[in-house]
Amino acid sequence: MSSRARVLVLNSALGPLDYRVPHGMVVEPGSIVIAPLGPRQLLGVVWEPERMPSDAEVGDNRLRNLVGVADVPPLADPLRRLVEWTADYYLAPPASVVRMAMPSSSALEGARTVTEYRATGLVPDRMTPQREQALERIGDRQGLIRELAIAADVSDAVIRGLVKTGAVEAVEVDIDSPYPLPDPEFGQPALSADQRAASEVLVANVQARAFQPTLLDGVTGSGKTEVYFEAIAAAIREGRQTLVLLPEIALTEPFLQRFTARFGCEPVAWHSGLRSSQRRRAWRAISSGQALVTVGARSALFLPYANLGLIVVDEAHETSFKQEEGVHYHARDVAVMRGLFEPCPVILASATPAIETRQQVALGRYAELKLPGRWGAAEMPAIEAIDLIAEPPERGRWIAPRLVRAMEETLERREQVLLFLNRRGFAPLTLCRTCGHRFQCPNCTAWMVEHRLVRRLACHHCGHIEQVPRDCPECQNEDTLVPVGPGVERIADEVAALFPDAKTAVVTSDTIWSPAKAAEFVHRMEAHDIDIVVGTQLVTKGYHFPNLTLVGVIDADLGLNGGDLRAAERTFQQIMQVSGRAGRGAKPGHVYIQTHSPSAPVMRALITGDAEAFYEAETESRREAGAPPFGRFAGIVVSSEDKAAAHEIALLIGRSAPRVEGMEVYGPAPAPLAMLRGRHRQRLLVHARRALDVQDVIRDWLGKLDWPSKVRVTIDIDPYSFV
Repeated sequence: MSSRARVLVLNSALGPLDYRVPHGMVVEPGSIVIAPLGPRQLLGVVWEPERMPSDAEVGDNRLRNLVGVADVPPLADPLRRLVEWTADYYLAPPASVVRMAMPSSSALEGARTVTEYRATGLVPDRMTPQREQALERIGDRQGLIRELAIAADVSDAVIRGLVKTGAVEAVEVDIDSPYPLPDPEFGQPALSADQRAASEVLVANVQARAFQPTLLDGVTGSGKTEVYFEAIAAAIREGRQTLVLLPEIALTEPFLQRFTARFGCEPVAWHSGLRSSQRRRAWRAISSGQALVTVGARSALFLPYANLGLIVVDEAHETSFKQEEGVHYHARDVAVMRGLFEPCPVILASATPAIETRQQVALGRYAELKLPGRWGAAEMPAIEAIDLIAEPPERGRWIAPRLVRAMEETLERREQVLLFLNRRGFAPLTLCRTCGHRFQCPNCTAWMVEHRLVRRLACHHCGHIEQVPRDCPECQNEDTLVPVGPGVERIADEVAALFPDAKTAVVTSDTIWSPAKAAEFVHRMEAHDIDIVVGTQLVTKGYHFPNLTLVGVIDADLGLNGGDLRAAERTFQQIMQVSGRAGRGAKPGHVYIQTHSPSAPVMRALITGDAEAFYEAETESRREAGAPPFGRFAGIVVSSEDKAAAHEIALLIGRSAPRVEGMEVYGPAPAPLAMLRGRHRQRLLVHARRALDVQDVIRDWLGKLDWPSKVRVTIDIDPYSFV
């Protein structure tokens, strides 16, 4: 037994370090240990030295002792291989990747109970504005003092003061109680012949316990969830774990309801909204194998499952699976790699699969299962275009007359309407009609978006907020500020003017920021407490409302501008998804798409329903351009608070670009968002042929360069965002 251990400490600035294993302590690769670093103690993971070379090897006599080893199972071999692959492919420090697999330190402690706090309903005698704000925002939340303070946007002292007055009380929470076990026989569905055939293939894959990626391609409402639930049931019967990845936290609510109806209890949830006691309980149950089904956002992919039998990526085409900060990984692709290392089957479920996924099917690397029709009596909705040039809305309005008439008829039948516009707030731009002054964010090259509901101007990139002034800051004229263009709030105002008796709900990430808010929205829709929904892409997927029969797309051209290689594909996916919300029950659905260019290939494909022709043309143009999946891109973003420093280092990187056959480097140029959160940004784009190991080239190229610490260089392999 070696007395040395190579430890990957959770500090991205440091490489792996060597420590002495004190007499009597037993560690193995994957053991989670506490390691001293200077005066501090850090969490780390023991790694195989041959797989994690260290630049800082020292003699045995200079090694420091490990402080302790955590009483949790070691990170298993397949997860360590996944960490290495992710770090290597996305050019990220291994410590940044392994941090995603690690629990909060509370999960490593042995305590079985924790003290949390909740409001009692008592109002303290001495009420301050901060106490009032705290009690209003805490509502029925429960959590540590720190968690409640963050939720209420007050200091810890305010919450402690409320505890003393009796307005907030302490509760003991048992944090390691086991989760209820899902029952595969609980609510067995009646499947159609197509669904049964697909589910049998997926069940056989689970039973084979081998890596098999499968695209489950079915139109919206075809019952993909019911089909992959049968594969989950097969994994449960074998006592193996399943991971279901969803693109948005707001989608978990409808999924949890369907899961509970099928399996008799909720799955284990993993997302950023969990309290630390909930994270601890989930992490420990996952690492011990007790949690049989986990549903989560991207980060759930790196959890230490003890016995993984199946991975499902739902809405697998969704761009929100791409992480845009920290480690720039794509959860769909990393999920497939996790399936390879475990090994277990991976199901990618989508009504509008990404071209990259379709290409893997064409190459024979992924299997494909198709569900061609909607389940039961439901029919696909009829889709019509409204040419905004030939049939413009009335002056100052955004909804065309034909769509207004369709809304009237739908409401008369007591059915529900969804209006879709992928733009939060009231107006995307506010300007002065006298001098033309435009409100721009001081930290970003972006316009401030007006939000009428909270009477604020907000930047959607950095979160900067300002009051809407009465007069123009430039020319000081009063009442000359006008909103330009529509956001969802403006459409909601127009709906209220047209249909004053209808109950309207605005659904965006500003109004639905938690699973509880999503649950409330679902409940109101099902109780027909909402007649008209005005929403962004948050409402385009996963929801099933049988009484929703009309969908209106306010500005279908919105996603087509900007230099994004996937703009047409993304627009097609979004509008197909939002169309899929119409007519999901026995009542037929209708979709109207308002556009200035009804003859554009995307619009034609949507109206004729000819997805294949659209995908063929789009795939062909990507092939000609050598764009993914036929070529490779990597973005290099240089940023600094000092504009000259960012420019200088970007030029240095550009000048020292290697000459490699089959690779071009474009730039540097100011990024489209040339300033973000107060940092000036320059971009370079690397374009390479498919077979080139572009990571090795970039590692070699940037490894020879130095730049000051105030400059940040971020590499984005397979970028989705080009801003």
